[in-house]
Amino acid sequence: MAKLTKEEIVASLKEYTVVELNELVKLVEEEFGVTAAAPVAVAAAPAEEESAAQGPTEVNLILKAVGMQKVQVIKAVQAITGLGLMDAKKLVDSVPATIKEKISPVEAEEHKKALVAAGAEVEIK
Repeated sequence: MAKLTKEEIVASLKEYTVVELNELVKLVEEEFGVTAAAPVAVAAAPAEEESAAQGPTEVNLILKAVGMQKVQVIKAVQAITGLGLMDAKKLVDSVPATIKEKISPVEAEEHKKALVAAGAEVEIK
């Protein structure tokens, strides 16, 4: 089997969806007995102790209203969840809807910014 160059690997990764990339990371972690988050978790350990006293560590991202730019909201939901276009549309049409569950508050804020920029009303619980 011919060895792939780093550029070829990166080019092929660009074609994957977020869900497929997540599955790939899990597969690599299992195959090689490593974790992709280990360096970050060690560095973030003191911050986690501080944040435990400050608030919740897991939150839910809830879409409350779509607004005037429904297509942009659907695209944002699709990018955040990794769902297909029709599934993202169904999720947006079922407002109020939970977009993501049990995510970090930082990740929730990032997703909220993207959805608000698209014209949606979002709540973090």
